[in-house]
Amino acid sequence: MTTTVFFHAHPDDEATGTAGSIILTSRAGGRVVVVYATGGEHGTRPDELGEGGDLAAHRRAEAEASAVVTGTHRVEWLGYVDSGMTGWEHNAWDGSFHGADLDEAAGRLAAILDEEDADILVGYDWHGGYGHPDHVKVNHVAHRAAELATRRPRVLENTMNRDRMREQVEQAKAAGIDPGFSPDDPMDDGNPMGLPQSEIHHAVDVTEAIDVKRAALACHSSQGDVQQMLQMPPEVFAAAFGVEHYAEPGRPEGMSSALPFV
Repeated sequence: MTTTVFFHAHPDDEATGTAGSIILTSRAGGRVVVVYATGGEHGTRPDELGEGGDLAAHRRAEAEASAVVTGTHRVEWLGYVDSGMTGWEHNAWDGSFHGADLDEAAGRLAAILDEEDADILVGYDWHGGYGHPDHVKVNHVAHRAAELATRRPRVLENTMNRDRMREQVEQAKAAGIDPGFSPDDPMDDGNPMGLPQSEIHHAVDVTEAIDVKRAALACHSSQGDVQQMLQMPPEVFAAAFGVEHYAEPGRPEGMSSALPFV
């Protein structure tokens, strides 16, 4: 049985980026562990929390609910605080993930890898998909943790296929719908979204599990961006989230469609 550790920056990142792969891996008999770097402290605060409610605790509960939906076997938290977007003062706050010592953070993750004797570790691409400081840090911490682990796992990087997204945007415009963005626009760090298809090695078709993926996303319904995604018609949601992409550093160029976690 293969054990895969999916390492994410905030609660709900697992639902948008890798939930389909988690579901299919669990169904195939693989063991799945999801690790969150932060509690998502700068996410949307739902009205029912009031001013004094603990948003991180609320989002942890949402993540645990998502884990039940996806078949995740274990959920862990590294214990850092959401750093906010690029340039926010929170980037430098004590306890922020962005400001964490690399070896310390990687050591926390490596301890989980060792406990699980993990075969595969999933992080993000070199700029975290869209430049969020915590997502970029996930990339750095994942690779360093793999080096520190007693048995080095195979490392994959969750990403977005920029070329595929561009085609979808053009198709939408041709149908008279303006998505209001382009994957080639500068994102939070000034780079375009995701990676070009030529730099991606795995395209996992998760459409057979798309309804379950949507249910996992719905567990994070406190978040405004999640609410927007859940308003998509089923066919639009499937087009946007039905394929999950991964780069694998060191692997020869070329795209595989096989599930790489079993």
